[in-house]
Amino acid sequence: MAAHSKDNFVASAKFKALVIVESPTKAKKIGGYLGKDYKVLASVGHVRDLPAKAAEVPEEIKKEPWATLGINVHNQFAPLYIIPDGKKKLIRELKSALKDCDELLIATDEDREGESIGWHLVELLQPKVPVKRMVFGEITKSAILNAVQNTRDIDQNLVQAQETRRVVDRLYGYTLSPLLWKKVARGLSAGRVQSVAVRMLVTREYERQAFRKANYWDLKATLQTPRSESFVAELAGVAGRRIASGKDFDESTGKLKPGADVVLMSDVDADQLRNRIASGDWVVEGVESRPQTRRPYAPFTTSTLQQESNRKLGMTARQTMQTAQRLYEDGHITYMRTDSVTLSGEAISAARKSVKERYGDDYLSPEVRQYTTKAKGAQEAHEAIRPAGTDMKTGEELGLDGNELRLYALIWKRTMATQMAEARLTFQTAIIKAGDAEFRATGRHVDFPGFFRAYVEGVDDPEAAMDDSEKTLPLLNANDRLKLDELEPVSHETKPPARFTEATLVDRLEKEGIGRPSTYSSIIGTIQDRGYVVKQGNQLVPTFTAMAVTQLLEQHFSKLVDYSFTAQMEQTLDDVASGEADRQPYLEQFYLGEEGLESQVQTREGNIDPREACTIRLKDVSTGVRVGKYGPFLSVERDGKQVSVSLPNDIAPAELTDAMAQELIERKAVGPQSMGLHPDDGRAIYKKIGPYGPYLQLGEDNNTKDDPKPKRVSLPKGVSIDSVSFDDALKYLTLPRNLGNHPEKGTPVTASIGPYGPYVECQRVFKSIGKAGDVLTIELAQAVELLSQAKQRAGATPIKELGAHPDDGEPIGLYEGRYGPYVKHGKTIASVPKETPVESVTLEAALPWIAAKAGTTKKGGRKKAAGSKKKSSTKKAAGKKSATKKAARKKKAAEDKTEETEE
Repeated sequence: MAAHSKDNFVASAKFKALVIVESPTKAKKIGGYLGKDYKVLASVGHVRDLPAKAAEVPEEIKKEPWATLGINVHNQFAPLYIIPDGKKKLIRELKSALKDCDELLIATDEDREGESIGWHLVELLQPKVPVKRMVFGEITKSAILNAVQNTRDIDQNLVQAQETRRVVDRLYGYTLSPLLWKKVARGLSAGRVQSVAVRMLVTREYERQAFRKANYWDLKATLQTPRSESFVAELAGVAGRRIASGKDFDESTGKLKPGADVVLMSDVDADQLRNRIASGDWVVEGVESRPQTRRPYAPFTTSTLQQESNRKLGMTARQTMQTAQRLYEDGHITYMRTDSVTLSGEAISAARKSVKERYGDDYLSPEVRQYTTKAKGAQEAHEAIRPAGTDMKTGEELGLDGNELRLYALIWKRTMATQMAEARLTFQTAIIKAGDAEFRATGRHVDFPGFFRAYVEGVDDPEAAMDDSEKTLPLLNANDRLKLDELEPVSHETKPPARFTEATLVDRLEKEGIGRPSTYSSIIGTIQDRGYVVKQGNQLVPTFTAMAVTQLLEQHFSKLVDYSFTAQMEQTLDDVASGEADRQPYLEQFYLGEEGLESQVQTREGNIDPREACTIRLKDVSTGVRVGKYGPFLSVERDGKQVSVSLPNDIAPAELTDAMAQELIERKAVGPQSMGLHPDDGRAIYKKIGPYGPYLQLGEDNNTKDDPKPKRVSLPKGVSIDSVSFDDALKYLTLPRNLGNHPEKGTPVTASIGPYGPYVECQRVFKSIGKAGDVLTIELAQAVELLSQAKQRAGATPIKELGAHPDDGEPIGLYEGRYGPYVKHGKTIASVPKETPVESVTLEAALPWIAAKAGTTKKGGRKKAAGSKKKSSTKKAAGKKSATKKAARKKKAAEDKTEETEE
């Protein structure tokens, strides 16, 4: 049968079973495999859940002390489940459909969440026919037909485990988040895994801020063999002592670690050594060769797929899971939420056959290679992520394109590599003597690529060599005399600890046993959506808000953000899933009693000073950073007056120095100084620094009818505000520049500076100028060339087409926005609720969101009755002056961003 539609519910002949899956896409595909004897419908994700807002709580419950939590903590932590308005019709339709069926097959995803959805369906449908649980790891015809013949009961341990996780997360978030609203800022949230992930990022930022760099020198020699082959060697030691390298320095002092027996060379030392040995003999003392083998990496789990797609494809964890979901539902890969690295016998046989056909016998592993899962709490019922079925077709053979092709290719290559021969390499080291100095040259040669032919794993360190890279030394023998071509001193500088990327954060969370891979993408998305993290390139940079929240939790609720405690919580939840632990004692210990979360928050809340909680003190920065309603700011007393200045948004916490802080304060204390008067209208020109960096302003901040908002122009990144002359300022204030009409379109082409730097624009098509030119001097021809390279789109491209709206047939799309995912129908845009996984969004789920949003818009835009027109006009006139003052105050506060947190 087809997926959920009106036609599904027309009375028809008796069906063998009603099969319920989670998405309409799967329903359509599985219905095609099972045939007309089965009715296959979709639950469209969760069918009931804890109330998301107070309005969803039934009236008879609202008076209960636990109503806000949605969990009766005094009655065995019983959850209050409600059916969202958008699902009530669906439940009625499923009940009606069940009347025509001999049994009910629950075919939701084979994991804790899928098991829980299946249980909720049974609870709501109250079937009078037999109920069976149908599970499968891939959507292929053979897998589906096999699943129908091999059903089981719903696993109550998994249901209990998922419910316990949901309860713990609700208790944690709904108890701590209101505290953060009172003490730091509204809209913040705390979470069992989320808060620990933020702490990891904040701890790393403090490490970077405390880091002190060190400089050291060595020598690099370019040498020639007797056969005139050139290679490079680096200084390794002098007079029998090793030359200092980055690992020998203390990161907090920038000095050598105590007891480091190394030679630390300055630029002077390097020059003196060069002069001493350059004209002497250079002789090979010895050559060492070491053979090594590399085994293929295990097939993908959820976390390793997220890591590799981030390293190799630049995809976020959220994008990876959305793309993998589409590949799974289309029958191209196995289930993408798995901790297992095992492969089925059929998959191994298919992979080995494909390797033999595509690469030849030499590249096939002599023996079948299987991997053992070591992850904590792994769901072994699943396989690793691999191409579905036994054909093992490439992405091109399947007709894939875009992100689906890129991600599928990654999975296909990794799967092939598991059954390929080991790679064989030889590592070479040559020791060369020049006077009392010792140099070393290293090389590597791939003797047999083996599985490298299919797959090489990415690396997080941009300076690290890939496994299959070649750097072969020429043939060298002991006592060979070498010719020195060049000997140059080389300066080195130690680097601060690297910030986390999505790949390294996922890796760290998994190694610590915190959270589960299936939740990592949503966790990383949430900490960005909440303003705890911003991305700089691929780096995850914590904000000052994240530092304030982490500081509060570490000082007053240290156990809740402790890595070991959080990992133990995860293990206990896994024990509930396996039936080894009872949830009731655990929940009571976690929430109730003197040491429970409820009591901790109640007793410690009064001891938390909001001003202190919102003040961040950084090493060697004399002024504390305050986190206020409008962001981070500095506040000091000068001449009996309080001086407050906002921090530009592009300053990361670890990059703030005392000199920068003092300069910002001094500028604010002195106030903007006029550079001079504009020759055209006589208005003053000012240099200023705002939340988005330095800018120029023409005119005063009066913002009145006679003197409207002054013109402001941002300065390009890299341009110091102090270096801008009066003539430069006049040029910048001419922006946007009209470069002339586009030769083909006949419309103006302009050049200006936006939030992301200088750009050119024509008919709403934008292209960054970047290093291609100067916004003040770029000409029309160059701008037209840049615009030809721009992605010309009428609008954002949906990450998923959900289908046509039943009322007008217009398409509904799912989009990834700056503030999170949303659905769009025509001009109506509705955010996806935070509790809804993006990958589970379907047409049926989107329709009520769009209807609610459209209804709100219409209500807000409704015309007033004629009889009230005069009264309304009077009110409008009376309130106009007050509104103007209020808007001015709000604007001033937003610009200065100096208001303190409400206590």
